[in-house]
Order: sequence, then structure tokens, then C-alpha cells
Amino acid sequence: MTEKSNGVKSSPANNHNHHAPPAIKANGKDDCRTSSRPQSAADDDTSSELQRLAEMDAPQRRRGGFRRIVHLVGVIREWANKNFREEEPRPDSFLERFRGPELQTVTTQQGDSKSNKDGEGKGTKYSYPTWIQASGSGGAATLGIWSPSVASVCLLRKKFELLVLDPAGDCYYRWLFVIAMPVLYNWCLLVARACFSDLQKGYYIVWLVLDYFSDVVYITDIFLRLRTGFLEQGLLVKDPKKLRDNYIHTLQFKLDVASIIPTDLIYFAVGIHSPEVRFNRLLHFARMFEFFDRTETRTSYPNIFRISNLVLYILVIIHWNACIYYAISKSIGFGVDTWVYPNITDPEYGYLAREYVYCLYWSTLTLTTIGETPPPVKDEEYLFVIFDFLIGVLIFATIVGNVGSMISNMNATRAEFQAKIDAVKHYMQFRKVSKEMEAKVIKWFDYLWTNKKTVDEREVLKNLPAKLRAEIAINVHLSTLKKVRIFQDCEAGLLVELVLKLRPQVFSPGDYICRKGDIGKEMYIIKEGKLAVVADDGVTQYALLSAGSCFGEISILNIKGSKMGNRRTANIRSLGYSDLFCLSKDDLMEAVTEYPDAKKVLEERGREILMKEGLLDENEVAASMEVDVQEKLEQLETNMDTLYTRFGRLLAEYTGAQQKLKQRITVLETKMKQNNEDDYLSDGMNSPEPATAEKP
Repeated sequence: MTEKSNGVKSSPANNHNHHAPPAIKANGKDDCRTSSRPQSAADDDTSSELQRLAEMDAPQRRRGGFRRIVHLVGVIREWANKNFREEEPRPDSFLERFRGPELQTVTTQQGDSKSNKDGEGKGTKYSYPTWIQASGSGGAATLGIWSPSVASVCLLRKKFELLVLDPAGDCYYRWLFVIAMPVLYNWCLLVARACFSDLQKGYYIVWLVLDYFSDVVYITDIFLRLRTGFLEQGLLVKDPKKLRDNYIHTLQFKLDVASIIPTDLIYFAVGIHSPEVRFNRLLHFARMFEFFDRTETRTSYPNIFRISNLVLYILVIIHWNACIYYAISKSIGFGVDTWVYPNITDPEYGYLAREYVYCLYWSTLTLTTIGETPPPVKDEEYLFVIFDFLIGVLIFATIVGNVGSMISNMNATRAEFQAKIDAVKHYMQFRKVSKEMEAKVIKWFDYLWTNKKTVDEREVLKNLPAKLRAEIAINVHLSTLKKVRIFQDCEAGLLVELVLKLRPQVFSPGDYICRKGDIGKEMYIIKEGKLAVVADDGVTQYALLSAGSCFGEISILNIKGSKMGNRRTANIRSLGYSDLFCLSKDDLMEAVTEYPDAKKVLEERGREILMKEGLLDENEVAASMEVDVQEKLEQLETNMDTLYTRFGRLLAEYTGAQQKLKQRITVLETKMKQNNEDDYLSDGMNSPEPATAEKP
């Protein structure tokens, strides 16, 4: 391959069969750069080299077989590039215009005063390791090591620096699920194996595999905790030293280290069937609780998850209590009295499944305070039962309280909505409203509940900042807003203003949204449903309005020359249930005050509609334009008079200042002349008289 094709300039000293490594410029900074040449350029060089070889081989092979192979390789390469290259999804232009350019992620790193930037068509900039020294003369310098190795080292170092888990990211959450599994395994089965010897001895190989697999997960979790970022001044910290110090100086680090202490070495002294030596693995419990907390935040069904989580805690406590009951029975002796577990020599109670189920049944009856268990006999049995009853009372109170509050929260929306319906029903009965109207109101409420339109969006989102509220509103109502022409042409700031001022309204079948001649105070945007422009009889339809259409802006814009003034120009009736956005006149005027271009667009559109319907008085428009011109001329004359007055005042001040300056200059000239005359006279008096000539 030629020097031109591979982009490497060879020197006489390096003119060998192999190509020299690419030179790296030293600019006084400890940085190295990967090759800026893209993969496509390398493919083009390969293709051009094959074509060159084909041209050289053409005279020898008249049949062109090699050239056909080269052509086939080129076709395959183009097909592969076209099919395997991932295309980036095209962003939505509507949302891009509202959101603006995305901010690049900025991270804080100790000692890094300048951030590395990636330019289009350029290589990625990396930092040199401290052991790389550049040498050479002039502007260029070469490294004393093979450059591809340097690039690989820098790339690996850069990737290692970027290997930081974001606590708010999906990868971190998935890892929490992974680490929660061995923690739950140890909390459940480790205690059971320590109490039920048959469980430990019958499957000890399986337990050894699971134990050491959980140990590997624990150790991996500690290393990942050392690479877990945290926020400092709102930015994700990626400095390894800061991450390490932030984790090491916490109590959780000490517990995590204690949980991986190799207490398994005690197996050599007490035997392999003593899993209680691994009880230090229970200290890693914080990760399981963290997973539960994040799941509760992320899930769309938090109440169901809370109930499931509470049931899990109760089952773990009952499981532990069953294991402790079996261990106490073992220490006292099976079948010694009626309270302990029956004698295991009895075939009915001598197998593992019956042992665990019996103990679990006893534990459930005791902790739920149901009773019906054999009474204790010995003092230690009494103490254990008393302790169990106390725990059972707390568990029962916890179950009742939590489940009751969860059910209340789940039905809070329904209860609030039902209270509103009951209040309206009571009012209609008190005022003796007709049955038809009462049925219409009830159907309207039923439509709201069935279609989940009972939530007050402003009340729910009131705690969010205006920027987030506007972005949520645009994402939720994007399909509707895209169809509105005034929103397609308006600025992003006006879009935010208008979206935050929209108020949802629902109309029943047959309701008039507006009637011809009514005073217009709102404009409407259709989100869902069908509306008809009807005649005065309410039957004849002139037009049909669907989602995305807007109307009512003519009566609230105060268009000059309108024959209707600020009154409605048409009758608009809802054909079915219609979901509309309402924008009041005051809100619209407040929003367009700072955006005159958008106001002009609305007024032009209103004039077109009025001219089309013959409701625009052109003479009045011309008269208003003449009045506007006359007012502008009068205002211009007033401004000119003001300017003349100010100019005359400035001219008078300038003339006075000029006269004062001339007077001061005259006084200075007079003083200068007098001083010069005095100096001349003094010089003449002080000079010696000339000597008289001697007579002969």
C-alpha cells in the first residue's frame, strides 16, 4: 500500500518493508490522540488498493477474472455498510424546537481543568500516561514506543475512567436486583440450614455452589460500590479518589467488608455441616432494602408493591421464628414435653418437609395471636412464647395499619370523586332538578370516571417547576398540539406560556360550546371528539371540526373592522362527548404581549376568516388604518417638537460653554503676554553695560 493511501509519511531512516508508526505531535500537553481516520476511510483505502492491483494484473489476465472478484468485494462491502450501520432515530422537530439543543453531560473530576472535546471528523482526545515521554525537534515529535499501543492504553484508561455507575441509571437498578437475590438467599436459607440439619446434609453440594457464588456477587458489589458516582453541586462525580473516599468512610463499607470475611475457614475445625459460621453474610442487607426502595419509586403500582413487600417481611419473620422454634426444641429434646416438636423417631414427624411445615404452622399461629398451640412447660419455653406474643402483637398492628392505609390510598381517588357526585346529587334533589337533567349530569360524571378524566392536572403538577410542567403537557398532548397551526409557527417561549394556561373542559352530547352573538371570552382547541358548526336551528351543519382544530380566537382578538365586534360568529355544538382545551382572553393577551409576531399571525388568520364569511367591514378597516396613520403623524410631530426643544436647549448650553471657554482663553493669553513682557524687562535690566572703547 502506498504512503498516500495509509496517511503515514515515511522518512529515510524508516523506509523499510513495514510501515512506520504514525507520528504524534507534542504540543506541550500530556495528551495522546487516536487516529482521526474513520473506518470508512480504511475501507476506501482497501478498495482502492484492490483496484490498483486489479489494474496491474489486467494486462496479464485478459479475461478480467480478478477484476470481477474485486467488484464483488466492493459490492459486498457496500451492502454490509448499508445494512449493519445503525441509523440514529430522527428527532421530533416539534419537540426539538421547544426543548432546544440538548446539554452535554458535565462531570466533575479532580485535577481536570479542561474537558476533552470530540469534534466531527477528528479523533478522540485522550490523556498521556505520565511514563510516556515525547522527544524530537521542531514542531513534530515521535514517541519512543509503538503508537497503536499508546492509543490502546489511552483508550483503556479513558474507558476505565468512564466506568462509573449512575445511581439513578437503569444499570445500577438492575445490579441492585442481582445483589438482592443472594442477600435474600442468605437471609432465608442460611438460617434454615443452620437449624434443620437434614436440609444442610441432604443438599450440601448445592449449598456450597450457591454460597460461593453469592460470595463472588458480594465481592463484585463492593468493587462496583467503589465505582458508583454521587452528585456534587448537581453534577455526577467520576473522580476515582472521591468515589473511593465517599464509600470507605461510611458504615455500610465496614458492614460490607465484614460480610465477606472468610469465616468458611472454620469449616476445617467444626466440619462442613455448620453453616452458622457464615452468619456474617447477613450484614449485606442494606442493598436489598435499597432495591426495595428504588422499586417502590419506579413501579407504576406502588400500593401493590408495598403490600407485597410487607407480606415478604412478615413471611421472613415467621420463617425465622419457625427455625428458632425447631432449634429450641432440638436443644431441649424432641418429644420431651407437649410444647416442643414431637419425637423425630416417629415416622410421621421424622422427615424434613413435615418438620418445616409443622414449625411454620406453629410460628404462624403464635405470631398472628390466633393461639390454639400447646402451652409451654419449662421456663425457657414460657419466655420464648412471651417474646413471640409481643412480636405477634406488633406484626398484627403493623399489618392492620399498613394494609388499611394502603387500601385507603388506593381508593382515595374514587372516594373523592364519589363525594363530588353525592354533593351534586344532593343539590339537584334539593333544588328539584328534572330527571332528564339529573340523568345527563350522572352520565357526564360516569364518562369522566370511565375515561380517567377526573384528575385535576394543575393540582397534581403544581409542585413541579413551570419548565417541567410545560414539557409534561407537551409530551402528553403532543398529538393534539401538532395539529394546531398557531402552535406550529409560534416561538418556544410562547408555546410554554400557552400550554401552561390551557384548561381542560369536557362537554356532553348536544351541548353548545358557543352560540352566535355571545360575548367571546375564551378560545378552544379540540383534543378529542367531534364538533359541528350548525345553523340557528341547531340541525343544519355547515362544517365539522375534529381533533386539533381551534376556534373562538376571532371574538377575543378584537380585530378592527369586524362587524360582530367581540361576539361569536357561529354556533358550535358537540356531537358526542368532547374533550377541549380552553384559553381565556386575558391569558391569551397576557401571553402574546411579549410576542407581537404571533399576535400578527392570529390577527391575519382572523381577518381571512372574517373576509371569507363577509363579516369584515373594509371601510372601517380603511378608516381605522387612516386613524392609525393620523395618530402616528401626530405622535411623530409631538416627538419632533420634543426633539427640537431638546436640541435648542443643547445648542444654548453649547453656545454658553463656548463663550465661557473663549473668555478663559482670552484671560490666559493676557496673562501670558504680561508674563513675557515682565521677563523681557527683567532680562534687560540684569544684563551688563557694554564697555566703552579706549581712546587713542
